[in-house]
Amino acid sequence: MDIVFDCLETGDTGANAVPIWPLTDEGYSAWLETAPDADTAWALANGFTPAKGDYLCLPGEGGRIKSVLFGAGDGQFDGLDSRGYGVLPLRLPEGVYRVEGLGNPEAREQAMLGWILGAYRFTRYRAPRRNPARIIPPSGIDEARVLRLARGMTLARDLINTPTEEMGPDDLEAAIRAAGEPCGATVTSTAGAALLEQNYPLIHWVGRAGAQEPRLIDLRWEGPEAAETITLVGKGVCFDTGGLDIKPSAAMLIMKKDMGGAACILALATMIMDAKLPVKLRVLIPAVENSIASNSFRPGDVMTARNGITVENRNTDAEGRLVLADALAEAASEEPDLIVDMATLTGAARVAMGADIPPFFTDDDTLADAIHKAGELMGDPVWRLPLFNGYERDISSSIADITNAPAGGMAGSITAALFLRRFVRNSHTWVHFDVYGWCQRARPGRPEGGECNAAMAMYKVIEDRCA
Repeated sequence: MDIVFDCLETGDTGANAVPIWPLTDEGYSAWLETAPDADTAWALANGFTPAKGDYLCLPGEGGRIKSVLFGAGDGQFDGLDSRGYGVLPLRLPEGVYRVEGLGNPEAREQAMLGWILGAYRFTRYRAPRRNPARIIPPSGIDEARVLRLARGMTLARDLINTPTEEMGPDDLEAAIRAAGEPCGATVTSTAGAALLEQNYPLIHWVGRAGAQEPRLIDLRWEGPEAAETITLVGKGVCFDTGGLDIKPSAAMLIMKKDMGGAACILALATMIMDAKLPVKLRVLIPAVENSIASNSFRPGDVMTARNGITVENRNTDAEGRLVLADALAEAASEEPDLIVDMATLTGAARVAMGADIPPFFTDDDTLADAIHKAGELMGDPVWRLPLFNGYERDISSSIADITNAPAGGMAGSITAALFLRRFVRNSHTWVHFDVYGWCQRARPGRPEGGECNAAMAMYKVIEDRCA
């Protein structure tokens, strides 16, 4: 995966770089007492405060920048939030900078990661307006790990931001091959009529009206001395019109992002493969377009899934759980130690949690605790919601085993997760993430557009399991 970051300065020893000083309230008070009078007068005159993300350039001789004060916010020195540094690379003047005063190696890693994430620009269709300021990688860190995370995040963002015209099922398959095969992975694809022949009826059902054939993309990779089996599943709906239950135009505008689950899963897979973690890895991506044509699947139709469960389709805009059902049934058939799925599945999750905090669902309390802690440590927040058995009645159908669209619309993220759980009965442990995959507006470290949710948190969990 050839991703080069133009915000890194690797040929400078740091002697001429502008120092950046992260400051908490306490640290700023101490700085005011010890700094030169001219610097403190400048900081006070400009109203600088060490609030998270605030910064101030201190003037030096000849119009150059002497140093930068940066509001670190609580926890920054513990390495708990990389995103604050993302405000700097596209706002500071071009040049070379170095971060000072961070004794914790994890905090230094987070500073570098946040800088890279904040410098991200999607440049496929237009040249960037400016070059980012460059940072010297801090000393004493695991630089390879930081780059691993950043490359995965960048890959996911690029895939999500690419319009469907150039990111349909064919293109998504090509991207998966390009990411996996250089790492030694094997990638196969079951497409079109072969989906019916090999018993993936729901994937074919949803995608049969698309301009490109629906498919199930299957990546396999094995790390050295692999001791654990992990299967990752990502929703790859490359565009979602809503089908015959068509979406309004405003809701359809960013539906190129409906393959965001697949993008986040591929990001996680590349992190695992790059680190050569000792796992047997399998990645399953059902890639389809939910389009409108004479052969579109219809409200009221019933289809038998791969594992024999009959599903009544009550809404063609609840298609993501249908394609995931066949993929999860296949994942569970091998009884891996862990199944992880990610999907841009429900608007209900956004209403409950907003864009930045994907809910996740699992019956494994130990795993849930590990995911929550990893999300905090990686600056990749997630939150557990319950697989409440009392809502199982809501996915029942009068003519089939279950329905994909419960009436009433309440607890939509939970009922979607309960639907998916029906297809992973044989797995040892399963976790489902209902991700958004998008930033509505730019914030530090989170540019507007495609976003990779939960991949860094889940990588930390798997990394720790392998330790």
